[in-house]
Amino acid sequence: MLKKTFLVLLVLISFRLEAQQVPQFTQYMYNTLTVNPAYAGSRGHLSLLGMHRSQWVGINGAPTSQVLTIDGPVSERVGLGVVMTYDELGPSNELFFDGNFAYTIPVGQNSQRLSLGLKAGGRIFNVDFSEGTIQNLDTAFQDNIENRFFPSVGAGAYYHTERGYLGFAIPNFFSEDHYDGRTQEIATERLHYFLIGGIIRDLTADIKFKPAFFVKWVPSAPIIADLSANFMIRETVTTGIAYRWDDSFSGLIGLQISPGLNIGYAYDRTTTDLRNFNNGTHEVFLRFELVTRENQLKSPRFY
Repeated sequence: MLKKTFLVLLVLISFRLEAQQVPQFTQYMYNTLTVNPAYAGSRGHLSLLGMHRSQWVGINGAPTSQVLTIDGPVSERVGLGVVMTYDELGPSNELFFDGNFAYTIPVGQNSQRLSLGLKAGGRIFNVDFSEGTIQNLDTAFQDNIENRFFPSVGAGAYYHTERGYLGFAIPNFFSEDHYDGRTQEIATERLHYFLIGGIIRDLTADIKFKPAFFVKWVPSAPIIADLSANFMIRETVTTGIAYRWDDSFSGLIGLQISPGLNIGYAYDRTTTDLRNFNNGTHEVFLRFELVTRENQLKSPRFY
């Protein structure tokens, strides 16, 4: 059992550190600020989001991620935000933190806006193969202890209207060294490119439909594409499905408890061979918004 767990963890570490080196979330439509700084302040009021993800439940040392974001407008065109993300995988953990700045330009009629954003911060990366759920490893693994700090600077663009959005971002321009848990040596982190978009359509007076996508590309690694279709019923209940290309299917549900409080849950079921080792992935979020009479929206925002 220990050998099987260790082999599975090596596969997970190789995937996360080489192909996709930032945490992933199924409910990305509520979590845009973590990858695109131009989103800061776009909701028009102070917004606080907390999200937790337990991935591949049942595998010892499988990934878990938590994120906390705070953002809001400080003037008609300027938005600011702060993001903190903590990610664990086996014997390693990472803490991401950054500040975000966005400047918004009206580009047309009907509330068409283009936001340009910058972010700056860093991440603290730690790995210790002598601790955690894996015990009695060879000395070579026990001696591999790394603690590193890496600065990060990124940028993004975010076009949005009352009925849709499209964004592109590079969250970090630096190609820094990091620890590769599979090869037990120093490897280079690659640039990430993110493309996100969605539209909203009224199916009936009570039902809104929103298809959305999120494409993640890392050079020399397969493109990861997330597709989702959500329905908002009477501006209160949100439900839908999602598909991560060649990886998993997901079900999503959310509830707008009040104009300033929204909760959501997603369940992922992988389609790869890892489905034989885990019981799925659980993800929850809670969003609180300071909605005043001056900035109150006519209806809940779908993104």
